[in-house]
Amino acid sequence: MNIGKVVSINFNQFKVKIFSEITGGSVNLNGDTYYFGNIGSYLKTVNAIGESIICEVVSIFDSDLYNEKKAFNVDGHRELMLKPIGIINKENKFSLGVGIYPSLYTNVDIVTNDDMQIILANEYDENEPNIHKSFDLGISKNLINYPISISIDDFFNIHSAVLGNSGSGKSNTIAHILQTILKKENNSALGSRIIIFDVNGEYKKAFSPKKEGEEEFFDSKVTIKFLKPNMNAQQKIDEGYEDFFMPHFLMSLDEWSAFLLATEATQRPFWDKVLQETYRFYKIATAEDEESRIFINYLRYKLCELLYSILSQADTDTSRITTAGASILKIKRIIDSDVTLKQRCEKEGLYKDINSLSSKCTIHYGENKNQLSSEVQVVSKKINIENVQNVLDKRIQNGEFFDYRFLKISAEITLLEEDAHGNRQMRGYTATMMTRLDYFLDNYDCNFMREIPSDVKNPKTYLEYIFGANTDKIQLIILDTSELGIDILETLTSVVSRLIFSQRKELVGNERRKNPVHLVLDEAHRYIKKDYKYLLRENIFERIAREGRKYSLYLLISSQRPSELSETVLSQCSNFIIHRIQNEIDMRYINAVLPYFSDDFVNKIKQSIPGEALIFGNCVSMPLHVTIYKSEPEPNSKNCEVSKEWFGKDTIINETIQNTGM
Repeated sequence: MNIGKVVSINFNQFKVKIFSEITGGSVNLNGDTYYFGNIGSYLKTVNAIGESIICEVVSIFDSDLYNEKKAFNVDGHRELMLKPIGIINKENKFSLGVGIYPSLYTNVDIVTNDDMQIILANEYDENEPNIHKSFDLGISKNLINYPISISIDDFFNIHSAVLGNSGSGKSNTIAHILQTILKKENNSALGSRIIIFDVNGEYKKAFSPKKEGEEEFFDSKVTIKFLKPNMNAQQKIDEGYEDFFMPHFLMSLDEWSAFLLATEATQRPFWDKVLQETYRFYKIATAEDEESRIFINYLRYKLCELLYSILSQADTDTSRITTAGASILKIKRIIDSDVTLKQRCEKEGLYKDINSLSSKCTIHYGENKNQLSSEVQVVSKKINIENVQNVLDKRIQNGEFFDYRFLKISAEITLLEEDAHGNRQMRGYTATMMTRLDYFLDNYDCNFMREIPSDVKNPKTYLEYIFGANTDKIQLIILDTSELGIDILETLTSVVSRLIFSQRKELVGNERRKNPVHLVLDEAHRYIKKDYKYLLRENIFERIAREGRKYSLYLLISSQRPSELSETVLSQCSNFIIHRIQNEIDMRYINAVLPYFSDDFVNKIKQSIPGEALIFGNCVSMPLHVTIYKSEPEPNSKNCEVSKEWFGKDTIINETIQNTGM
């Protein structure tokens, strides 16, 4: 329907004069009501080759506004200012940008629902009726009451970001999107594998069944897991939480260093040695007899090497022998601290050697008369150097199992070795790290890293534990990390994401495109920080952002502080759902990272109310201002109703007292 004509043309704006007989801001066309008289609504015109130019209304005014007699005359000359967005070509394909402009006095028409179908390019394949191509997101703010559907492929086959202030509707948006996808019929086995890192503990409520007697939202194909480390067994049953584990032995050196707050220059190399020694002590205690014998041979070598280093120092006999005796006693206490380790050492004669060496640490008139040195030579003759070299050549691999109980033992042995080499400041340098180690070994918050299922022994079995092995379930996994500190949170998210990324990288050919994995990163600014704030040397999420698409591993980022996010991760996102953001620093950051961001976007974002968002990117043909549908059930993210908390409770108490006659 024609409502006016173009009367002025600029490269980024068209002025339109509305016909005088059209007196309102809406028209009825084939039974549908279309609103064009509001800011943000759509109109179209045509160019010389018959292409439709889709435009957005950016300004409304009356050209007779300053004529007092006609200022409020409905027959006055109303005008609109339009911003061209894109074109619908003769093949009914929409694309952003305008190449050929309209001529003066070209007709201006209503953008119809049929036009919107072309613009949004929602597809339906008659040959595959069971394949859902889109999901319903919300209602258009521009074309009033028009439902907006988003292409599943275009949204989920690339990284996306949901940004906005606290309370703007981010959690509702994510919950609604995932609920909509999971409710669709004909989900194939393992077709969707989604992990939500739930930092605020909001999503359990959104993915729980409705009350008894009502239709349930999710059938048996959905699996939901939770992490709640500080709950006792009964509380977990009552609240419906299932234990989650993140094995310590799956942590890389980088992740250990971040968790222990280890410095790059000194503490990181020290901890690398500790991990190697831990693996060797674990082998002594648990390996078969022959392999255990090889590692005990290595420990005998370490003991002799330690004593040789002490005896070679240019000190008095009293000083050397005292130091050596103290070191031998410390090693004996270390071995005594583990029953199995002590039994193995006794069986192979090492414990007897230690007692023999200790007995030679005597001083008579300030001299030892080479008693200890001679005994060290006797013990060292029992060492098989070839086996020692084999042990030294074998380094623990990432993901190889070891028992955390040997970490403290190994740290003490490594410190003794540093002391023997004259590096007596190492204990001071590593004091903070050793305190963090004690925190890991003793703190209840770290139970989920220490106490793990017996069948989880490597990355493969761990990922089977997460996703389920040989299952036909579509899995949504929610990791409730709301009780974790920032250091543990960074470690957990890094380990889980790195293992999944490593698994996906092993796939070849068409296998890479099967069973995609989506990581939903709630409050992402807490663990995907800019480089200078990040504890880890390599931000695994930056690597996933750069390379994950090739292996069908995708990120869905949610954050209220985009200015604190890694620029690399945010710039790799191709879809954006931006709720209200009023912080100028965050807006400038988004503007800097996203080169196609404009002032129009800024205004729409600032003016949005909770639940509204600006959508742009690969998933939509043009930026859309949308009111997102409410999720059902909603996540546990509502604001406190302060007035009811302040005043409502007394009213309830008074009514109760009156009703009971108290």
